[in-house]
Amino acid sequence: MTRYQLIEVKVAEAGQRLDLFLQEKLKVGLSRTRLARLVKEGYVLVNDSPTKPSYRLREGERVKVDLDQVEKIKEELSSPLKPQLMELNVYYQDDDLLVVEKPTGVLVHPAPGSRTPALIEGLLAVFSDLRNIGPPERPGIVHRLDKETSGLLVVARSLLAYRNLQQQFKQRRVDKIYLGLVWGKIREREGKIDWPIGHYLGGGLRISIKARKPKEALTFYQTLETLRTPWGILTLLAIKPVTGRTHQIRVHLASAGHPVVGDSHYGRKEKAGCPRLFLHAHQLGLSHPRDGRRLEFTSPLPDDLSNYLENLQRETG
Repeated sequence: MTRYQLIEVKVAEAGQRLDLFLQEKLKVGLSRTRLARLVKEGYVLVNDSPTKPSYRLREGERVKVDLDQVEKIKEELSSPLKPQLMELNVYYQDDDLLVVEKPTGVLVHPAPGSRTPALIEGLLAVFSDLRNIGPPERPGIVHRLDKETSGLLVVARSLLAYRNLQQQFKQRRVDKIYLGLVWGKIREREGKIDWPIGHYLGGGLRISIKARKPKEALTFYQTLETLRTPWGILTLLAIKPVTGRTHQIRVHLASAGHPVVGDSHYGRKEKAGCPRLFLHAHQLGLSHPRDGRRLEFTSPLPDDLSNYLENLQRETG
């Protein structure tokens, strides 16, 4: 059961910003930025309604704080990164950035309760200069892939690259194309899904189009192949997320009635014989932070997904 703390705003506290109020009242050692994150994600409510960190409180209002999420952030910050030797597939490297392939089953950076090394810990074992780039709990990280998703990831090695790449993602100048296999037949050759998404109305970490505070999300897709299998019709897609919301591709496709094969969280428990989530970050395009030249990278399907797809194609053929 989720633990909450309720705080009533007193006369002397009226007019205070919510994030400053939390910093003073909770006394948990979290920065305003961290507390603002809790507010933005809907884990702090004022009179049972979500609001923004800059909201000016009024006398008598009741602030409700999700203490489990406070503890989660504290755990994230207290878990020092430990460089770990691991097999790395590096597509590109220079003094400013790295482009690597993240394997499935590996987190980009550690999460509370995780016991296996994260990709950033493997990178730190080889590229120790990453440690001073960005937040200490996820140095150099400018975007992420879900644990189950494999594929291309760019990591900043200099402060110049860190800031520049953040801007490129914010301005949507980074091109990303995923390969995904979904349930059902998609008749359109091309299409788009533009439903806003966010944390589910019912609470928790689940992302949904039925959200407390939905944010713009845009995904384009192209149909590559339709397969008739013993489990029904499956469709192979090239997927281009324009925005980069958490679980965006998985939520959009599931909400459209075509969940990704192997996605038991948002889709079906039936895996159709697939070894894992069939989603791979296949292509990545970005401008070099220092000289502006365009860099393009392509990662083929890993063996587990490639072999699975080939078997389906043989059965279909």
